[in-house]
Amino acid sequence: MDLFIRHVTTYTYSVPVSFGPHRLMIRPRDSFDIRILDTRIEISPAASLQWMHDAYGNPVAIATFGEPSDRLEIASGLVLRRYASAFPSARAGPTAPFAPHYSDGERIVLQPFMAPASEDEDGALVTWIGEVLADQSGDPDPLARLSNAIHSGFGYSVRFEEGTQAPGQTIAVRSGSCRDLAWLFIEAVRRLGYAARFVTGYLHNQGNDDPASRAAVGLTHAWAEVFVPGDGWVEFDPTNALVADPHLIRVAVARVPGDASPVAGSFTGPFGAQLGLAVGVDISRAVSHAGVA
Repeated sequence: MDLFIRHVTTYTYSVPVSFGPHRLMIRPRDSFDIRILDTRIEISPAASLQWMHDAYGNPVAIATFGEPSDRLEIASGLVLRRYASAFPSARAGPTAPFAPHYSDGERIVLQPFMAPASEDEDGALVTWIGEVLADQSGDPDPLARLSNAIHSGFGYSVRFEEGTQAPGQTIAVRSGSCRDLAWLFIEAVRRLGYAARFVTGYLHNQGNDDPASRAAVGLTHAWAEVFVPGDGWVEFDPTNALVADPHLIRVAVARVPGDASPVAGSFTGPFGAQLGLAVGVDISRAVSHAGVA
């Protein structure tokens, strides 16, 4: 399926401010499941772009600005083709151990993604994991069981505040944004010995009429990828209980959520100068890939 994605981030200020370098993670990396057909980035005020790959292999653009402004708008246009994802072929059986078996070589590479990155001082996360896995009525696969438990047991809410809730906080309030629910899942499966990473991107609804879809229209989306032995990195979206679903459009991956922010930067101006932040995402079928606007 060919898709057109327009992603616009707009900051407004009460007075003209000076902008420091901004780090943009808004272009996916070509792979067997995603092919970039066309791309364009428009920035106002004008900025120069320097492209690089970060430590995770994500395409990153560093934008530097030469003039102040009371408005910063970053608009990305993508035309891409989405193919099938890698669906796990070897699912855990009823008597299979929860811990995966990685080769020695895989463990060396995956170790940063296996180590938990958040504290669990009161044991709320470990307790919740135990309760979910003790229930034998659901899917015997521990990954599916944890993802389904989040989807069915936690409310979904759109949060415009920056940052991600700690897993213990999400468990306490029993709700969170897509990034909060993904982070809870990631930190849970890491405690079972799996390598997992945080993913940001988009969820499109073209041809998807599932009424259980909970991701907000017009916003970015977040989910997880787990390294499954024999299958590699497999997508798990606990917000929507999706596994390796082609409606997920991956843009960036990271060990922790803060390393995968679509736009990150700074400005210099008076205290309280920032008035607002607006993010808009529009996804539609691409009628042509001769160019994007």
